[in-house]
Amino acid sequence: MTFAFFDCLVLNTVMAARALTRRYDKVLRPFEISVVQFTVLMTVQNSPRMSVNSMAARISMDRTTLLRNLEPLSRRGLVVAGRPEKGNVRHYELTGKGAALLEDILPLWRDSQVELRALVSDTGPEDFLGGLRALTAGDASEHADA
Repeated sequence: MTFAFFDCLVLNTVMAARALTRRYDKVLRPFEISVVQFTVLMTVQNSPRMSVNSMAARISMDRTTLLRNLEPLSRRGLVVAGRPEKGNVRHYELTGKGAALLEDILPLWRDSQVELRALVSDTGPEDFLGGLRALTAGDASEHADA
């Protein structure tokens, strides 16, 4: 079996990841938060008192990248560094302001999940490839207008 370069699952996955990131960043722009920062906030909320190292591993992010994303969230008062119970294990906790922001964002995030999952709902590899292309095609037209 031969494959064309533009049928490459890696290429299409990377392109779709970029398209998804742009879509979510657009949804989150009014909240002055990026999709990466949203991911960090959700991880802090759903993993209370988890160490920075464990949190970074959980979301497949380099520890220093995670800390760079926590800094602006901390400055905005959305998260706060927690006091270690023992040793110097760093962790962060969501503040009331951070929880309120997530409550505002979550309905839009859920709507986006429904919309985007519909594009990739089939399970076969060709259907998956088609779903990735659908994500990218929609993004390409929006990205070209930007």
